[in-house]
Amino acid sequence: MGTLGRARLAAAAGRARTLGMDGERRASQALSSGLPEGGAGGESPGDGGPVPGSSCSSALLQAEVLDLDEDEDDLEVFSKDASLMDMNSFSPMMPTSPLSMINQVKFEDEPDLKDLFITVDEPESHVTTVETFITYRIITKTSRGEFDSSEFEVRRRYQDFLWLKGKLEDAHPTLIIPPLPEKFIVKGMVERFNDDFIETRRKALQKFLNRIADHPTLTFNEDFKVFLTAQTWELSSHKKQGPGLLSRMGQTVRAVAWSMRGVKSRPEEFMEMNNFIEMFSQKINLIDKISQRIYKEEREYFDEMKEYGPVHILWSATEEDLVDTLKSVASCVDKCCKATEKRMSGLSEALLPVVHEYVLYSEILMGVMKRRDQIQAELDSKVEALTSKKADTDLLTEEIGKLEDKVECANNALKADWERWKQNMQNDIKSAFTDMAEENIHYYEQCLATWESFLTSQTDLPLEEASEDKP
Repeated sequence: MGTLGRARLAAAAGRARTLGMDGERRASQALSSGLPEGGAGGESPGDGGPVPGSSCSSALLQAEVLDLDEDEDDLEVFSKDASLMDMNSFSPMMPTSPLSMINQVKFEDEPDLKDLFITVDEPESHVTTVETFITYRIITKTSRGEFDSSEFEVRRRYQDFLWLKGKLEDAHPTLIIPPLPEKFIVKGMVERFNDDFIETRRKALQKFLNRIADHPTLTFNEDFKVFLTAQTWELSSHKKQGPGLLSRMGQTVRAVAWSMRGVKSRPEEFMEMNNFIEMFSQKINLIDKISQRIYKEEREYFDEMKEYGPVHILWSATEEDLVDTLKSVASCVDKCCKATEKRMSGLSEALLPVVHEYVLYSEILMGVMKRRDQIQAELDSKVEALTSKKADTDLLTEEIGKLEDKVECANNALKADWERWKQNMQNDIKSAFTDMAEENIHYYEQCLATWESFLTSQTDLPLEEASEDKP
């Protein structure tokens, strides 16, 4: 497999990481030529790719499924009959041939000690004669030996993030790349350069980079390192490297051809995986839609309620006998307004971003399955050509052998990353909904205590004494 770089021992994991620019160059060359380079899904030897045989995670979110009537805007009850597929149904035994295991590292062996910290902050607006755009400061702190320094500071715009995501997909076609926030804002939300929109995007971009940093394979990608460390002009120069326009167009045409051709017999485990993705996409999109509606209605309720406090204060000026009572009502309304605003903040910062991120993840998963099918379709085409003897059989036999290894590596990479993604998804969604439930409980307890205190203060006599004084 060629020369591997120096190996260094991760402090808490005891995992060997192989480094070196030579391995990266060989991986890039193998990917552009369509040859397998020993790592799953086209990873370079130093990337720490997945190994076959990873165990399945626990079952996916056992929540009941939301059912929304197409013609009505009202929320419908949960449907227990259309629950998400049990994630434990995916427990395939992965091939363990030597070719598929070369230079691969189990995802379960991720280091416990985090050695790469990334912060995205200080957005700046840039106005030119051609365009207006926002750049973000990215600060990277690391203890890794392959970095020239322990801290880096660069500025990047959204297009740079798109470039990084594309490079990761090219290098690791069957790994699940974290999603980026959409380029254009959803209609009816906020303006493109609104402060709230910029802050929401900043948080999403930071999560994108940190998810890559936490990934056992993507974190060692050379383009990711360049993205974090290179100055603007250096990054621009790096972008110009790689295959030319005609080569990229040829790869795109071939990918479209394989996609149109389809696969004859997708393995059962990937059929189940694809069915799960379709079901998950449907349900998470529905949850996202309803969550956005809840937030909108909560905002309307808050805007209306915050007007009641001043109204009761003005009313008290005209009612001498009810001054204290009306002012107490106004005080209670104000306290409830503050509690509602806090709950809305939790909803917009904790729940909505998590749900929408997994809406984007569902699209990423569909793309991963499509790329896996393209690799298999290319193999099927070569096998069919060999069967019909439409070309040189010796050459086809050699190409088929290479493609079989490439398919095996791609499959193993996807299966291992799939288990890792499921575990993260389950933890994220469970945490988001649990935190939101606790926030709601605290909100209602606070409002109840506020109004109980008001009612107690307005009671002149105990109920028993008031009853005795009646004629």
